[in-house]
Amino acid sequence: MSFSPRSATLISATFASMLLLSACGKSEAPAPAPAAASTAAPAPAPAATAPAPASTAVKPAAASTAAATAPAVTPAATAAPAAAPAAASAPLSFSKLTLGNAVNNDHQVTKPGTSFATTDKTIYASVATDGSTSGAKLNAKWTYTEGASVLVSNITQSISTDGPAITTFKVQNPDLWPEGKYKVEISLDGKTVADQDFQIGKR
Repeated sequence: MSFSPRSATLISATFASMLLLSACGKSEAPAPAPAAASTAAPAPAPAATAPAPASTAVKPAAASTAAATAPAVTPAATAAPAAAPAAASAPLSFSKLTLGNAVNNDHQVTKPGTSFATTDKTIYASVATDGSTSGAKLNAKWTYTEGASVLVSNITQSISTDGPAITTFKVQNPDLWPEGKYKVEISLDGKTVADQDFQIGKR
């Protein structure tokens, strides 16, 4: 399709009026010595042996303290894996571009396509990304490419995310879209990462 200089001027004027981004006690056993003393005179002999059990009671105490210190080594052994999460997150990267004329509450395009009607009031570009960023810049540049190229919209959004995310751009026209070929180009921090051609016509 070709346009006269006057037509190109009208198309440029049309795009200039378009709306852009809406955007986790001690127990002691009774001593058996007194009992032995009450029953017989030779009680002193058992009384002399009574300390022997008492001395053996000390050994379990030592054993118990050894057991109590043994678990102290376990937390030290498990402390090493805790350093794994300190690994740096992957930087933000482009994943997918989807065009459509409707989106849901999660900003995902519900009616994908590359052909639209002149009566479609809004056209969306949904950009999926992976990785993390504290403030990357995503840009969407919309162009009418029929004949002499005309810039329709150029929108930049700053995003901050710590995982997969979706950023949506849109262009709106309260009137009829001019028929012809269009293109949207997506850039991440100034570098082009995707582009998509689409058409608008009568239906």
